[in-house]
Amino acid sequence: MPDLLLYRTLVWLDYRLAAVFAVGLPLVLLVWAAWKREQALVRLMGIYWKVASLLLITVLLLTDNKPLGYLLAFLAQLLVVLSVWFWVDLNEELDDLPPWRPLPFAVRSWRWGLSVFGVLGALLSARALDCVRGGVTRPVCRVWLEAPDDLHGGVASFFNFVFGGSWTGTIAAFVGYVALVAYGVGALQWLLVRLPKQGRVAGGF
Repeated sequence: MPDLLLYRTLVWLDYRLAAVFAVGLPLVLLVWAAWKREQALVRLMGIYWKVASLLLITVLLLTDNKPLGYLLAFLAQLLVVLSVWFWVDLNEELDDLPPWRPLPFAVRSWRWGLSVFGVLGALLSARALDCVRGGVTRPVCRVWLEAPDDLHGGVASFFNFVFGGSWTGTIAAFVGYVALVAYGVGALQWLLVRLPKQGRVAGGF
C-alpha cells in the first residue's frame, strides 16, 4: 500500500508537470516566437504541437478506460522528446541564435526540461504497460485514470453548459480513436515518404 501511494503521488506529479512542460510553456514559447518572428523557433514549436497531440489522444482514450491509452502514454512522452531534438536544420539554426537572448535561452531551457520530464515520465508509465493487456481495474492501472476522469468531469460540465449536450467517456474515446487514425496516417506518410527524401530536415513537416 505505501508503494502504491508513492506511485500515485508520482503519477499526479507527472500530470501536473505535463501541464507545465507539455502545455503551458510550449504555448507561451510559440506565441513568443511568432511575435518575435523567429521562424526556426516557430517551426520547432509547430512540430512539437503536432507530435504532442498524441498526449491529448492518450487522455481521451484513458477517459473511457481504454487499455491502448496506457501504451500511448508511454510512447507519446518519448516521441515528444524526440520531436524537439531530431531536426538537424532547426538545431543548427537554434545554435546560431545568440545564447544570451531571452527567447533562445528559454527554448533551450525548455527543451532540456522537457527531455528530463519526458524520460522520467516514460519510465513511470512503463510500470503500467501491463494494463494494455487488460485488467484496468487493478490499482496501478486505476491511478492513471484519476486525472483524465477529473478533467473529463470539467469538460462535461462545460460542454453541457455551452452546448446543452452531454460529453461522455464513450464520445471522448470515439474522438480519440478518430484522432489516432488521423495521427497514424500522418505519421506513416512522413515515415514512408518524407523521411527517406528529406532525412532529418524539418522541411514541410
